[in-house]
Amino acid sequence: MESIVFDWLSTYQLNVALTLVIFSFYGVFRFFAGPRIREQAEVGRLKDQSVAKALSALNIILMIGAVASALIVWGFDFKGLLTLSASILAVTGVALFASWSILSNVTSFFLLLAHNSYKRGNFVRIMDGDNFIEGYISEINLFNTKMISESREVIIYPNNLILSRPTLVNPRERLTPIGKIAPAKTDAKPEEKAEKSA
Repeated sequence: MESIVFDWLSTYQLNVALTLVIFSFYGVFRFFAGPRIREQAEVGRLKDQSVAKALSALNIILMIGAVASALIVWGFDFKGLLTLSASILAVTGVALFASWSILSNVTSFFLLLAHNSYKRGNFVRIMDGDNFIEGYISEINLFNTKMISESREVIIYPNNLILSRPTLVNPRERLTPIGKIAPAKTDAKPEEKAEKSA
């Protein structure tokens, strides 16, 4: 039995060594990325649940990358899956970054996590054309951000829209939680004033 194991190891020693290197990189990257995410979460004053979700998502992404790399080392034939994998990569790329995609909220979650302006407790006004939404940031979740208005209304807003819309952080004036920006009133023209006085 020992001779079989020894023969197998001598035959595949390069594969075993590369697999160990791949999973060592996985462990090291996970070891250094975890504290960095926790540090950013503390700066943003996020809840522990949001940090746990971020770490879980990062772990899944890293594990998929490590397993795929190990399969390549062991000679897994990806040629038959080339068309499928290219399609999956294209769809995944669009899904993670297109503004209309639900999965782009996950990408936006990590960007919001690293952005110091979107701390928990900050008052933000999100502008959408003539419309706006404003409130205090209560939670940043994987898919959406929970805001609480000054009148204690709960507003759930998608993460990708927060990043793609102009946002005022801690504005001087408070408006209504949800509304439309009215055009500024202008004085009447001189001709109209003359007509009224006549």
